[in-house]
Amino acid sequence: MSDTQVVRAGGATWFARNSDREPSEPQPVVRLPAVRGDAATTVRVTWLEVPQVPDRHAVLLSKPVWCWGAEMGVNEHGVAVGHQAIFSRQASLAPALLGMDLVRLGLERGGSAVEAVAVIIELLKEHGQGGPAAFGDKRYCHDSSFLVADASEAFVLETAGREWKVAPIASGYAISNALTLEGFTEHDTRVKPFLARATQRRALSMQHLAQPPSLASLAASLRAHAHADEDPAHGSNRDVCMHAAGLIRRHQTTGSMIARLTAAGPTVLFTGTSAPCLSIFRPAAFTGDFSVLTPHGHEVESLLWRRHEFLHRRALADPALRMRLRATRDPIEARIFESLTADAPAPTALAHADRLAAAWHKVLWESLAQQPARHASRYWARLSRVDGIA
Repeated sequence: MSDTQVVRAGGATWFARNSDREPSEPQPVVRLPAVRGDAATTVRVTWLEVPQVPDRHAVLLSKPVWCWGAEMGVNEHGVAVGHQAIFSRQASLAPALLGMDLVRLGLERGGSAVEAVAVIIELLKEHGQGGPAAFGDKRYCHDSSFLVADASEAFVLETAGREWKVAPIASGYAISNALTLEGFTEHDTRVKPFLARATQRRALSMQHLAQPPSLASLAASLRAHAHADEDPAHGSNRDVCMHAAGLIRRHQTTGSMIARLTAAGPTVLFTGTSAPCLSIFRPAAFTGDFSVLTPHGHEVESLLWRRHEFLHRRALADPALRMRLRATRDPIEARIFESLTADAPAPTALAHADRLAAAWHKVLWESLAQQPARHASRYWARLSRVDGIA
């Protein structure tokens, strides 16, 4: 389960996405450089090889630790792509392209939203989609829908097997885990989208998109819970900010991204950590050092993601810690967003915003030594034992 949102207003396109996956699955944020003149003829994606292209764009990706592709990302030309699991009647475990592979391929090869959509469609038609799509559950598979956007255009692209339909987005749009385009919804199944409460989550997203867009409003939309008190124990599949709870809610928001796309370039922030309601958004860019980035090749360590899990899982069980976390984060994050209001924030502004986020996290992390190990439920106690997170 996941949610992706886009809104076009004020000469910019605003993009937001929560990635909901298995709660033990790290989702590091990586930066891959542009490539020119690559002589390789093929590239191994998650389950198969596809033809490689010699020139590829630099990308910022939030990607599950185990697969080649990504849940969401932005490229150097300001193209953003996010995908959703769709439980269509054509979904298959047969090895093919994952939706996550198509996200990365679209970003690496598409210099505009139109180009990225064309890349995804052509690869889908040629290679199909399918294969195991989970960290642990190798019987889990799905098809995908996508939101693809740049500074001037945005599109919703929905797929079922090798079939697809695309439509332009005039103002605001959100996708969850059900097909939405007229004349294409008959490909969807009924039970899984119902259990996932896809319609309710999409409605909650659309409600937030009705507000004037800003980095702050995008962050708030990704932190949305259907229950007003925001206690994770009261969570449900209707929440945009998803909290795992065992059999009925197997997925957790394990990474989040917000972006402002303008002609001057993209402004991109990731949590790099689970649960946006208990995280802070950190900037990333195509040059410079940023604390949210995991060096490519070190995804398995996922140091930021894993370190935050100690804080996240303690906070699930401790209302006072949750209150302290939010009370200290909110004014700092407001300063971060304020420093990034320019269409193309200066490197000094990005570096300052990054230091603010990293310092907040460091203080909270160091305070854990004073916090007793507690668990929100037997489910989380068992999970933390398995994951080595006390």
